[in-house]
Amino acid sequence: MRFRRSAAVLLAALATLPAAASAMELESPSFETGGTIPSRFSLNTMGCTGENISPALTWTDAPAGTKSFAVTMFDPDAPTGSGWWHWVLVNIPADVTSLGERSQPREALATNTDFGISGYLGPCPPVGAAPHRYVVTVYALDVATLELNATSPGAMAGFMINSHMLDKASITGFFGR
Repeated sequence: MRFRRSAAVLLAALATLPAAASAMELESPSFETGGTIPSRFSLNTMGCTGENISPALTWTDAPAGTKSFAVTMFDPDAPTGSGWWHWVLVNIPADVTSLGERSQPREALATNTDFGISGYLGPCPPVGAAPHRYVVTVYALDVATLELNATSPGAMAGFMINSHMLDKASITGFFGR
C-alpha cells in the first residue's frame, strides 16, 4: 500500500513538470544518414572526380536562446590520428534553418579546413580504404558571432563552437573509392 501511495505521489509530481524540449534534428535531401554520399559531393582534385558541391541541409528544434548556428563536416576515419575537417561554417544567423546545395549565407564565415583553405572541400578518402564516415553537424550557439577568421583552423573553430554550444544534431554519410 505504501508503495502505491509513493508511486502516485511521484507520478503526480512528474505531471507538473514541463515537457522535455525537443532535441535538434538535422536532415539532408542530398544523402540519407547512414547511406552513401553521392560522388558529386566529393572533392574534384587529389584523384577524386566529384563536383565539390556542399550538401543541402535542414535543421529544426533549435533551443531557445540560439543566436547563431555553425555547420561542420568531419572525417573521423582520416589516416591522420586526429581526423580531417572538410567544412567549417560559422556565424550562420539564427533565423536560417537550412542551406541549399552550394549555399552559404552572406553573413556566415567559412574557416580553414585541413586542406589549408576555407570553404567546403568534399570527401576523398585514400583509394582502397574502407569507406570513411563523414559526420555533418549543425550546432546551435549562444553567441551571434564567433571571433574567428577565414584562416582559423578547424580545431580552433571546433573549440570555439563547443564553448558556445546549446545543442547539436548530426548525420553521417559514407564515401569510399
